[in-house]
Amino acid sequence: MSGADEREVVIRVRGLRNQFGSHVVHDGLDLDVYRGEILGVVGGSGTGKSVLLRAITGLQEPAAGSIEVFGVDVLHGSEESRATLDDRWGVMFQDGALFSSLTVRENVEVPMRDIPGLPSAIRRDLADLKISLVGLPYLAGDKYPSELSGGMRKRAGLARALALDPEIVFLDEPTAGLDPIGASAFDELIRNLSRSLGLTVFLVTHDLDTLHAICDRIAVLAEKKVLVTGRMRDMLTVDHPWVHEYFTGPRARAAQDSAASDDREEGAV
Repeated sequence: MSGADEREVVIRVRGLRNQFGSHVVHDGLDLDVYRGEILGVVGGSGTGKSVLLRAITGLQEPAAGSIEVFGVDVLHGSEESRATLDDRWGVMFQDGALFSSLTVRENVEVPMRDIPGLPSAIRRDLADLKISLVGLPYLAGDKYPSELSGGMRKRAGLARALALDPEIVFLDEPTAGLDPIGASAFDELIRNLSRSLGLTVFLVTHDLDTLHAICDRIAVLAEKKVLVTGRMRDMLTVDHPWVHEYFTGPRARAAQDSAASDDREEGAV
């Protein structure tokens, strides 16, 4: 039995079919996500990366297939078993998806309001802890989303996703719209949180630098399914036009050179 087979599967998707009217996005999609890994999900425009994320988290009802998270049937499980999953995962959508009328602290507190008997003072302290955990200054808690930079809004969104100490975090294009320095800092934050908190990370991205810097495995969506999964170097041998262009083109080579340079610097320290 291989090492990969021995790892615990925390997300299992089989035969997934997503469609909108007559438009089929996924058909017969299979995917396993292992505990503790950072999985990068990539694909061309229209391949349904975000749709897959929404289906796994119960926000999009598939036409067919099965989805299990921690052994719980997401699509047909009981209300009680499904409700337990909400406490075991956190989701960060693009640009944080924060409530504009609430402060950062109040946004982070939102998931905690469903915890029976949790005093408001403790809820506030826990929110401040999460705000600090994602690298935001303490004063950011009193600010509204409109008063934050794009990078700070994303960190605030991540703090809210971590509010209930989840085991899985779903991130939808977390570095989109950030400058290279901000994107690199956010990548490092995700990697450090994954290691220190033991998080499993399901990361939808198009950012090659992110794939090189932090992803343990990559899942490529193409032809309405997961075409291939593997490490970055495995992608270089895939005989598929989009995969070949994406992972061997000029931007891919630049990202690979940057990652190699970072590895040399870390080795020299």
